Amino acid sequence: MDLTNLKPAKGSRHSDNFRRGRGHGSGNGKTAGKGHKGQKARSGAPRLGFEGGQMPLFRRIPKRGFTDPNSKKIVGINLSVLEEKFESGDEVNEEILLAKRIVRKLEDGVKILGNGELTKKLNIRVSAFSQSAKEKIEAAGGTCEVI
Repeated sequence: MDLTNLKPAKGSRHSDNFRRGRGHGSGNGKTAGKGHKGQKARSGAPRLGFEGGQMPLFRRIPKRGFTDPNSKKIVGINLSVLEEKFESGDEVNEEILLAKRIVRKLEDGVKILGNGELTKKLNIRVSAFSQSAKEKIEAAGGTCEVI
């Protein structure tokens, strides 16, 4: 068994050019998959979410808050993580953090936070630093550069 022999399970895939309502022999003739009579069998069936004049569910439930379109997803990393993953004198940037799997995926930026102690000299280039993190990095002899 290798990748060239893989196929989807029989019956799991459907053709995109399936023609409904083309006679008994097609396997989907007569009612064309719409069942017998009723509003949903006819043209002009109501839109999705329509409840026959009753106030629809999506209008009945309360709406709270909003999503700010200008917000950024910043990933926070503590100094304690950098202490255990890097050696003294190492360069640290977003690509290296991604390669070492400290960051799962790069969103809008990385911020170094001051939780933990740092004894190694690191040259760090990321989007942001907390004030306490910056002080601890510089006290250990490292550099902080905002990109």
